[in-house]
Parts: sequence; C-alpha cells; structure tokens
Amino acid sequence: MIQTGDRVGIVCCSNGLGIECAGEIRRLEEALRAIGLQPVLSDYIYATEGEASGTGEERARALMDFYRDDRIKGIFDISGGDLANGILPYLDYDLIADSDKALWGYSDLTAVLNAVYARTGKASVLYQIRNLLYDHREQQAADFRNTVIDGKDDLFHINYRFLSRDNGCQGASEGSSASDSRNKEAGMDMQGIVVGGNIRCFLKLAGTKYMPDLTDKILLLESYSGTSARIETYLCQLEQMGAFRKAAGILLGTFTQMQQKKSVPSVEKLIRKYAGRNMPIAVTGRIGHGTDAKAIWIGKELES
Repeated sequence: MIQTGDRVGIVCCSNGLGIECAGEIRRLEEALRAIGLQPVLSDYIYATEGEASGTGEERARALMDFYRDDRIKGIFDISGGDLANGILPYLDYDLIADSDKALWGYSDLTAVLNAVYARTGKASVLYQIRNLLYDHREQQAADFRNTVIDGKDDLFHINYRFLSRDNGCQGASEGSSASDSRNKEAGMDMQGIVVGGNIRCFLKLAGTKYMPDLTDKILLLESYSGTSARIETYLCQLEQMGAFRKAAGILLGTFTQMQQKKSVPSVEKLIRKYAGRNMPIAVTGRIGHGTDAKAIWIGKELES
C-alpha cells in the first residue's frame, strides 16, 4: 500500500502532452503533494515529434525505470490517444511480475493494462489520475486518498444496473461491486476476473500475444469516441473473435460520444444483439472517460 510521503512515478506511455499542458501538470503535482505523495515525472511527458514524447522503446524504458526504482511505490499514466501499444515489446514482464507496484491509466492504456495481465497475471487499475484536477476534483481527491493511502475501497465502489435479458433498454435491478443477493435471486449475477476497458484500444491486442484469454472473464467495455456505426463494428469484431461465447459477463461503462449524440441504436441494444439474451450484462455510468469516473482493477475478480 502507498503511504503518506511516498514517491509515485508519472508516465506518459501513449501520446505525449502538448507543452500547453505544462500548467495542468504542475497543478497535478500540487494536488498529489496536497494528498501527501511526492510525484516524480518521467523524462517523456511532452510531445517532441508529432504526437510522440519519445520512441516506444524510450517510453517503455521510462516506465520500467519506475518499476526498478525501489523508492517509487506506484505508477500513474497521464496520457491517452493512440501510441500505447508501441511500448509492449519493450516491457520487462518478468520484472513487472515480481513487482508489488500497480500501474494506473485509462483509455489507450487499456492496451498496456491488459497486456500486463496477459503476460504476468498482475492486476492494474483503469483510472485517470488527472481527474484530481477537474470539476469533481474534491470528491476525486477524497476518494483517491481514502483508497490509495487509507486502504478503503471508495474509488472502487461502483454502482451498476443489470439489463433485462429480453430488452436491452430496461434496467432490471440495482447492484454494486459488492455482492447483491437480489441480483442472484433474479438470475442476474456474474463473477470473474475483469479484462478490457476502452473497446477500441482493447481490440488493438486482437491476434497478439498480449490479448488476455477471455474465458470466464468479465469483459469491461467503454468508449470516448464513436457513434452507433463505429461501436457496432467493434462489437461485431468481438463477436467474430468468440468473445461473447467465452466471457462470463459484460460490464458496460460510458460511451461518451454515443450517449451525448443520443445515437440510435443505443449501446445497450447493440450489446444485447451481439452478446445474446443469456449473457449477463451490467451497466454503470461511473467507468469511462467522465471526470467523475471511478477506478476498476483489470486482472482482479469482480463479483456481482
């Protein structure tokens, strides 16, 4: 567990940040210090050529340097975009497997978090630490401190509802990440290790040695961009890969652009179409790209 006064590494494994973000990163450092942590920034934070802050090998080395440094107690990625899977061949998975540090990141880091689980069995956290700066910053900071330093589960407590088996638009019951006997009595329960995350970035792993085995897993899916047609192509690919025949259940997070534009058909209808009526499907508005988003472990058990 991270303790007050500990150093934490800040990395940028996907797209580098623009120099105009320097003020925001300074505020993030201040927010972490206010919580009681000492942030240490990677040398590869800001974009230097195109959208990259360094080559895949350089960005991987910066991440591994934090794994090797015994003074660093946790590692938080602050990026998103397109480039994260470029680091995968250069990671030292044996070292990661032996480490007790967790990697935190979101969006494009989905590719890295799932690769870490697939190659090492180690769990990582889907969460964007820059949420400490935005419109829900006070609640985020409280939940973050209570969870990371005090060992509570505030940041991981997720409310969700189950979809009806017959109609993808209807919520059947309410639940949380803790066990809920009402769901089990209604025949709506799911249990398994969580994999997935951002649907586009997760599918980058298809056909590679970095793709987790989906058998009996809870498949988490969320997205920032894409309306119905694009999301349907992703679900179609997952179906053709056999994902919905293997998974024990599906947890849908937010699909930001799709929901903002009120795209038709809805993601609930689409997922029921491709996953079938017998697949347990839960929906939460607290996992994804929202600034009020909670955290979830990729590579750990979730019980409904």
